[in-house]
Amino acid sequence: MARLNVNPTRMELTKLKKKLVSARRGHKLLKDKRDELMRQFMGMIKETRSLRTEVETGISEANRYMAVAGSVMQREALETALMIPKQEVELEVGEKNVMSVLIPEFQAKFRTDDENDVYSYGMAFTSIDLDGAVSALGSVFPKMIRLAEIEKACLLMADEIEKTRRRVNALEHIMIPDYEETIRYITMKLSENERSTTTSLMKVKDMVLKQSHNFT
Repeated sequence: MARLNVNPTRMELTKLKKKLVSARRGHKLLKDKRDELMRQFMGMIKETRSLRTEVETGISEANRYMAVAGSVMQREALETALMIPKQEVELEVGEKNVMSVLIPEFQAKFRTDDENDVYSYGMAFTSIDLDGAVSALGSVFPKMIRLAEIEKACLLMADEIEKTRRRVNALEHIMIPDYEETIRYITMKLSENERSTTTSLMKVKDMVLKQSHNFT
């Protein structure tokens, strides 16, 4: 801790006491914010791990189906089947405020609500494995959107947690101890000045009494 470079006066003492009260209040609020951010962050991390496993499993399944479809269908037929999609998707991006952190919200808007529109081809002349690949990708797509959303949120939350942690540490280990040390110093100096003044007044009083006694 270090003492602040201020004049040891009652006015400065009053100012420092007010600053100390504000610093302690801010320290508590920031600690509460940090703890709540950490709680929500850990929940997001847990969801991220689960989603990533599901997404990777879904993509692996789609790849397996597509590999089999590519082996049983002619290349031209496979490309023709996937050439013109029936379904369209639009990604809407918004924001929500979580503990002063603006995190993204992604929402996929499909052109139609018919789940069968993910199949852009007639099924009479295609492999059932192609259906499996398209179905697997269609099922995993919303999870991919959510995973992208929550991973970005985790990055933003982690950055805010680090900023809040630094502020808490600065208050706890620098500002508050410095204020306390300076308040002790000023209080001590004022007490010394009061004792010195009292001693001087007593000496003056004694001198006055002696002079008065000599006159009588």
